[in-house]
Amino acid sequence: MTKKIGIIVGSLRKDSYNRKAAEAFANLLPEGYEATFVEVGDLPLYNEDLDVEGKVPASWTRFREELKAVDGVYFFTPEYNRSLPATIKNALDVGSRPYGESVWDSKPALVVSVSQGAVSGFGANHHLRQSLVFLNMPTLQQPEAYIGNVANLVNEEGKFIEDTVNFFQLITDKYVEFFEKLTK
Repeated sequence: MTKKIGIIVGSLRKDSYNRKAAEAFANLLPEGYEATFVEVGDLPLYNEDLDVEGKVPASWTRFREELKAVDGVYFFTPEYNRSLPATIKNALDVGSRPYGESVWDSKPALVVSVSQGAVSGFGANHHLRQSLVFLNMPTLQQPEAYIGNVANLVNEEGKFIEDTVNFFQLITDKYVEFFEKLTK
């Protein structure tokens, strides 16, 4: 049975480094695993007043159904103002409601922060991890996936250089090992 890994990219920019990293990671999944990108840019901000029959936005329903169908989740986050972007926080909120029906529960997670700066999205990475603890998402701890100075890690064609791809493969392999232990 194929295991589906949902991929959430917190940067909405068309040519975002986070999206490029997410695509690179998706291509490194082994046989028996499939990546599926889950759109978060079209989700209205969570408002409990809308989370009642007849008012639930179609994008919330689509998002929740797509996440119910995945077995694990990769998060790719830039850092905005020393924290995660609103796109990811809103996705966490939409997916965790209504109360008692969280689509996140027990899904193994990977957090990758990608940044043009040297700090590598450290603040975003750790703020996201705090929420994942509450959402009961076991998260790969090592190796840590901080991808800093990202503009120096791609070649002229916009592809990640070999050493970076090798690091991505190490992270992917460790995640798969982690995932397999948790889902036996």
